[in-house]
Amino acid sequence: MGVIKNQSIQGTIYSYVGVVIGFVTTGLLFPKVLNTDEVGLLRLLVSVSILFSQFAGLGFNTVAVRNFPFFRDPDKGHHGFLRLALVVSFIGFVLSMIVFFFMKPWLIEENLKKSALFVDYIMYLVPLIFFTTFFNILDTYYRVLYNAVKGMIYKELWQRLFILIAILAYYFGWVSFAQMVLMYVVSICLPALMITYSLAQKGNLFLGWDKGFIGQELAKQMTSVAFYGIITSYSGVLIMNIDVVMINHALGLADTGIYAVTFYFGTLVLIPSRPVIKIASVMLADGWKAQDMKKVAEIYYKSNITLTTIGWLLFLGLTINLDNVFAILGPQYEAGRWVVIFIGLANLFEMSTSVSQNVIHNSEHYRVLTWLLLLFVGLLIVTNLIFIPVYGIVGAAFASAISRFIFNFLSWLFLYRKYRLQPFDYKYILLIIIGLVSFGMAYLLPRMSCFGWDILLRSAIFTASFGLAVYFFRISEDINQALDETLVKLGFRK
Repeated sequence: MGVIKNQSIQGTIYSYVGVVIGFVTTGLLFPKVLNTDEVGLLRLLVSVSILFSQFAGLGFNTVAVRNFPFFRDPDKGHHGFLRLALVVSFIGFVLSMIVFFFMKPWLIEENLKKSALFVDYIMYLVPLIFFTTFFNILDTYYRVLYNAVKGMIYKELWQRLFILIAILAYYFGWVSFAQMVLMYVVSICLPALMITYSLAQKGNLFLGWDKGFIGQELAKQMTSVAFYGIITSYSGVLIMNIDVVMINHALGLADTGIYAVTFYFGTLVLIPSRPVIKIASVMLADGWKAQDMKKVAEIYYKSNITLTTIGWLLFLGLTINLDNVFAILGPQYEAGRWVVIFIGLANLFEMSTSVSQNVIHNSEHYRVLTWLLLLFVGLLIVTNLIFIPVYGIVGAAFASAISRFIFNFLSWLFLYRKYRLQPFDYKYILLIIIGLVSFGMAYLLPRMSCFGWDILLRSAIFTASFGLAVYFFRISEDINQALDETLVKLGFRK
């Protein structure tokens, strides 16, 4: 658990530095500098490229997490695992390009009226797909080497910093809109080059090949994992991006832009889970390989209670500041108020049980996760088709919340029925009570005329009351231990 705790803390720090940069970019500059169509364009380019690049991975990211323990041997270059991963990814990229150029006429025709701006920049999808594909596999490779933080630094921090520079350059009139879009695309591509350089610098860029190492049994297992991995990983990415694509199709780029900005605020709840999940999945793979159920259960419980505590804090903290959020965004984004709430709820459900999927994914029943994800995708598509025509972008957010709740409940239920793994106890009831009491204290404060001071005071009272109660009742051992270590370093405790 020490590796998980240390990398989770580091990852969370880098994530939230990135969040601050992202807030300045998405929360402050996007609404002021770009119109909703232009915001929609940037979000749609990323969403579509992610869908293609995930297919290009051919499920090998899943293979890396699950099967790398069999290859782990730095003295032998991990038996050529990286070279195999890169070859598979390149083949996948070529296949994705064939699909892209086959679909290109349809994509142009489909977007010509409602999203003409997307058509103008559609060819930027090619470099976005290429660099995203290779960043994904190299980031996973770094992760199985027990370094989940490095990729986050490049993706969450440096990429957002480069995007901020691009938006500021456009804001000050130094570049045209077309040049800004190019800078935006380059910013998304750069992390792949940065992580490649880092691997080479650290001596982990092993490109040799250990011929004959992969036996028939291992090859069969890897092929099976890759097949289900394609479905699993693609379903996961589809889940994160299908709403944007469907909103663009049904409503156009302007609504996509409003949804993209307000969606961002809802995702703030989920950010701390990324470093935890990344490193926990690797530790779980090692635990399952050794058939150490005690280790698996410990990681499941501790990760779950920690993520739920942080998620509950962030969701309630976001909710009490909604009026301030929309004072910042402006009236044109008011239609997305309930988007923030429903996406925040959806991500709270994810935080509360997300480790469940990683436990299933690394178990012998990993195929079950594939079927659960397919069910999730089906639920998302059906609920979006039902609710978007009626409630617009709020309908899409509501569809996400319902679908995610059902998916996470079924994941938890499977582990409970199959392995009697149960992360929930009385502490969760305490946590809910603590959150609601702290929320009430902050919510009842008279509203200040300056939204900046209002955010600071309201958030400070809520966070202090919530944090002290969580610490006093020892809701999460990892959170208490991290705070105790911090107090020792600051000289407040021996």
